[in-house]
Amino acid sequence: MKSDVPKQFLLLNGKPILQHTIERFLAISSPGDQPGQRTAIQLILVLPASDFTTWQALCEQHNFHPPVQMVAGGATRFQSVRNGLNAIDAVKGLVAVHDGVRPFVSPTIIQSSFETAARTGSAVTCVPVKDSVRVVTADGVSQAVDRAQYRLVQTPQTFALNLFRQAFQIKEQPFFTDCASVMEYSGFPITLIEGSYDNIKITTPDDLRQPGGSADYS
Repeated sequence: MKSDVPKQFLLLNGKPILQHTIERFLAISSPGDQPGQRTAIQLILVLPASDFTTWQALCEQHNFHPPVQMVAGGATRFQSVRNGLNAIDAVKGLVAVHDGVRPFVSPTIIQSSFETAARTGSAVTCVPVKDSVRVVTADGVSQAVDRAQYRLVQTPQTFALNLFRQAFQIKEQPFFTDCASVMEYSGFPITLIEGSYDNIKITTPDDLRQPGGSADYS
């Protein structure tokens, strides 16, 4: 994006993108230990340490004071997630990892993620591929593949906390692109849940041009 400001701090409808995302999760409770029981969630915000001051200033500016614990991120996504994981006090429950620049995630997706992970130990949000797909070999030859066999992975990705802790004890691998790949490499099964094409990860100015939305990305 054509901005020196980190994407999560850009304004969307007058508020930082990250504020929108956090507000979505503040409105949700997770399944408790007993059937029908709901539990408030603990929110941990992983940011580069150099961005702490900027985020705190934005919170003051927008009168936004969420019950969120800030944790310094690492050099890679794997390291950042592990840093956040190490800040969790609970010994059991669920842990959901979500991209701060996915502010359009729906309450339905978040709730489904928690409920599915409570039953199966994992819940990875995804959507079907709409475009045609071709695989390209090292020599540049391409071949069409059946797009029905593929999914585009989103967040949140939610897992049983005890399994998640086990998975993140392993050595980081270069092919770890998300938490699901870490869990799968560690031998834990992955359950997919239905996401939404609206649950986009903001990476370009066009991503911010949602119906009824107004963004400042200059």
